[in-house]
Amino acid sequence: MTQTRSSNKDAYALILEAIDGGIYRPGDRLVESELAERFGVSRTPIREALQRLETQSLLARDGRSLIVASLDHNQMAELYVVRTELEGLAARLAARHATEEEVQVLREMIGEDRALLDDPTALSRANRRFHKMIHLASHNRYLVQQLDLVHRSMALMATTSLAAQGRGEIALAEHEAIVEAIARRDEDAAYQALRDHISVAFVTRLKLDSQSSLGA
Repeated sequence: MTQTRSSNKDAYALILEAIDGGIYRPGDRLVESELAERFGVSRTPIREALQRLETQSLLARDGRSLIVASLDHNQMAELYVVRTELEGLAARLAARHATEEEVQVLREMIGEDRALLDDPTALSRANRRFHKMIHLASHNRYLVQQLDLVHRSMALMATTSLAAQGRGEIALAEHEAIVEAIARRDEDAAYQALRDHISVAFVTRLKLDSQSSLGA
């Protein structure tokens, strides 16, 4: 029984990680037998993991097949509304509760991320790590859980806003403003800086999507 529960968890985590890492993109078809072979897991936990992901709306039905879901304009806008508020709250709580060591790690992350400005994919992964650190620095487990759900849904977006020309450098400057507000214990400034950061990212993504729909 314990082994079965472990396999179920592993299969779910492996598929989720593959979606989050861009191995499977929105619209890609997920085949039970292929997933079992790729991950070295039997088909039963794969099947149960797929059912769980479908329940969470990370997968969708295309006839009899399951595909990685995609977000339409309204879904993306709704997601950003929730993300903006929750991320802002995380920054506010981080300004209140973050340890000096957590602030130091955030600063070091920004410095390390400058080496990734020419690689939007790697910078996107680093960006997720940075935001996750702020979530953890909030020291509120329930908020962290909700933000994990939001960021899972973010994986359903086909592009990263960091792919836009010049966005990476601007984003790192915004990260610096967020961290410095947290370091000063200025809760209002941290909250607003992170909200503004997410708002700019949303506008950038909307522009990228608009260009893509026009074939630009």
